[in-house]
Amino acid sequence: MLNQRLQQKLLQKLSPQQIQMIKLLEIPTMQLEQRIKKEMEENPALEEGEEEDFDQPDTDDSYEDDDSAEAQKEQDEFSLEDYIGDDDIPDYRLNTSNYSKDDKYEDIPFSVGNSFHEFLESQLGLRMLNDRQKMLAQYLIGNIDEEGYIRRKLEAIVDDLAFALSIKTDEVELRGILEIIQDFDPPGVGARDLQECLLIQIRKKDLNNPAVLNAHEILKFHFDEFTRRHYDKILTRVDITEEELKDAIEEVIRLNPKPGSTYSDPMNKTLEHIVPDFILENNDGELELTLNSRNVPDLRVSRTYYEMLENFSAKKDKNTRTEKEAVTFVKQKLDSAKWFIDAIRQRQNTLLLTMNTILYYQKEYFIDGDERKLRPMILKDIADVTGLDISTVSRVANSKYIQTHFGIMPLKYFFSEGLQTDSGEEVSTREIKKILEECIESEDKRKPVTDDRLAEILKEKGYLIARRTVAKYREQLNIPVARLRKEL
Repeated sequence: MLNQRLQQKLLQKLSPQQIQMIKLLEIPTMQLEQRIKKEMEENPALEEGEEEDFDQPDTDDSYEDDDSAEAQKEQDEFSLEDYIGDDDIPDYRLNTSNYSKDDKYEDIPFSVGNSFHEFLESQLGLRMLNDRQKMLAQYLIGNIDEEGYIRRKLEAIVDDLAFALSIKTDEVELRGILEIIQDFDPPGVGARDLQECLLIQIRKKDLNNPAVLNAHEILKFHFDEFTRRHYDKILTRVDITEEELKDAIEEVIRLNPKPGSTYSDPMNKTLEHIVPDFILENNDGELELTLNSRNVPDLRVSRTYYEMLENFSAKKDKNTRTEKEAVTFVKQKLDSAKWFIDAIRQRQNTLLLTMNTILYYQKEYFIDGDERKLRPMILKDIADVTGLDISTVSRVANSKYIQTHFGIMPLKYFFSEGLQTDSGEEVSTREIKKILEECIESEDKRKPVTDDRLAEILKEKGYLIARRTVAKYREQLNIPVARLRKEL
């Protein structure tokens, strides 16, 4: 049974201007410069330079519907509906690019460097291998991951070769090919586990050196004791002095556990540069914050396009299809240029408002950069002061940096949770982490401080923190457990 009924819904939809503003707010300064260049390429009505003072026609109000043709003629207004009907769509709206169908587009080749796997395959040409061996070697190289390891078992690779390439082989033949690959650069490539990787590298060194020889014996026969840092057992079983063990450990430390990550091609190298979004200067205790707009040009709306629109509005004959499309195009580009300039201004105002609030909230920290002076601060604290939404503050803090007199810092660094001391004072978790770092740096490496002892030290200083919380903070600082921090 069909029924008709009325239903009201409250929906929230973002306008194109709001979407554009959100996207501009998220990107950092370096990407903003590229975004402005792209907009200027796509919109000829947007120009670089300071705004000029001239009478600009209101592109929004000049094209409103007006049933009275006489009133429209008296006011000398130009209506877009006089040009374009409901079913008359301009050709440019139906095209996805600025290229004609007759244009011939050709990709321009450019040279790049070799990948890690191509670098390994290039070394095959230096070995005397037949076609079968080369095919097996290429297949093994294809199974090497970016760190330089073959994670799959040779038994599984034998089955793959039989099904995929119809090549019958066995583990003995594959192991012989693998030994050839393990002799390639970088040293350690083609290993099946960490122990084999380190042994491959240590064998390429001078085994006549006692330290290298001891390191080789430790890695080959006492690897588990070495990884667990049971140095007392190693001293007894290898029958070496403590000084000789130190030298052997130094040799092992110089080895690379991820040989694939060391490969870098100068022809295909990407460098990441951090461009700060804010610049903070400390002038005798007075903090001055500025927005980094060094590479962001001033924008204005093209006067030529305004004059073009005025000429069309003053023209009496407005019946040609070409002129209809031209007016639509001009008005669209003018509106888009206005929206983009307004979005850039709003972005700058929002960034400065948020950063000034952070600066006021963490003023003691910004004076000298002492982490222990950081106050607990979350996104909601800044949102309450600025009147902005939490999501807006999050977009401002994301991928943004500030240049201070003590270094370039990400904005996310200043946000942290809080804990209360036994006296009721609220402190930042970063202050706790700073104390943990200092305790671990000053510990006796022969007997590293355990998490239980760290919790006791913090309790003595007035910070009531459980052992599991200490372990969590230690992991966030990328500090291993006490057993793995043990040294001779």
